[in-house]
Amino acid sequence: MKSEIIAVGSEMLTPYRQDSNSLYLTKKLNSLGVTVAFKTIVGDRRGDLVDAVKTALRRVDILVIMGGLGPTEDDLTREAVAEALSLSLRRDATQVAALHARAATWRISMPPNNLKQADVLEGATILANPNGSAPGQWLDITFSGYRKLLMLLPGPPHECAPLFDAECLPRLRAIVPPRAIAVRTLKAAMIPESQADKLLAPIYSTYTDIETTLLAHTGDLEISLMCSKPSAEAAEARVNELAGHIEDALADWLYSSQGDTLEQIVLYYLGLRQATLAVAESCTGGLIAQRITSVPGASRSFLGGTVVYSDHLKTAFADVPTKLIARHGAVSAEVAKALADGIRARTGATIGLGVTGIAGPTGATESKPVGLVYIAVSDALGTGSIDRTFRGDRLRVREWAAQLALDFVRRRLM
Repeated sequence: MKSEIIAVGSEMLTPYRQDSNSLYLTKKLNSLGVTVAFKTIVGDRRGDLVDAVKTALRRVDILVIMGGLGPTEDDLTREAVAEALSLSLRRDATQVAALHARAATWRISMPPNNLKQADVLEGATILANPNGSAPGQWLDITFSGYRKLLMLLPGPPHECAPLFDAECLPRLRAIVPPRAIAVRTLKAAMIPESQADKLLAPIYSTYTDIETTLLAHTGDLEISLMCSKPSAEAAEARVNELAGHIEDALADWLYSSQGDTLEQIVLYYLGLRQATLAVAESCTGGLIAQRITSVPGASRSFLGGTVVYSDHLKTAFADVPTKLIARHGAVSAEVAKALADGIRARTGATIGLGVTGIAGPTGATESKPVGLVYIAVSDALGTGSIDRTFRGDRLRVREWAAQLALDFVRRRLM
């Protein structure tokens, strides 16, 4: 079965507020084997909401609407749904009494506009909301000849989630045919999205029962697989089969088959080798250390490091010779290697990582453009370096450099 989630509220169409409820509801719906085919945000305009409800009911089996159940003039969900379905609204006496009782507990007189929260759609079941004044509503209707399930939920997260769990999930379990959804996330580093799709499209396109998505971000490629089957075993088996083919195709580009981050994998390899890592960062400004230390337990393998932004500190903290910097420049393979060697020697780490580059927008020369980065790794077998020139603003260059550096360490440990 397919579902749609509509979030109601003009504030979510501004840069200052976002819909967070739909993430929670998607997880819950998926647990029942229900896929979320659409998510829609609609402002507080009755005509737009009427159109959105009609459109949703034409294309999905289950519709969840959040928000717009309050007492103000712009809370129009009940009215819009009534118009979309040609249903009447009745004022429920029990809900009116509950609203008065709630106001009394606050020792205030209830404003007349609060009474609209007691308006119930014809044929709807009232869903108790112990955390707020607006109850939810459940509709089991026929629309264009097909059975549809419609839920109206309050917008505040502390009301929406508990109400859905207590009132909607049990009803859905009793109606929705048994289905299970298997989800698998694979990750690869530093492979262009177009190259990955060229490798993978001939594979995943043959699995028409699996929804495959590729998402690329600053050197990280996430491949998500989702499959719905009558049983969890069948769904898992199908996803695992496709995942195996993807793993083979990506080879060394792949760093995780279970959704782990690159820093988690680096720490896993360090632990496996009983090795330690220390870093000397220039252009990345501590970003690599920040990513590594975001993983709980990182201290078992990560000794620490230093941000050596000035030439003076490159020498003072990582023992980079001043003559080397003068001869080759701070942004060079030679200095990157010296950083890696120096921080390894200073800390006693098994592996030293050195990064230097030009994040921009200033600092470039004719031979060294903005985005040029040198990365070096030092270990008992020697010191190797790579260089890349990344496009984008200062933050993007730094993020790409950190990603490449972590992947360079990963490959060194493989």
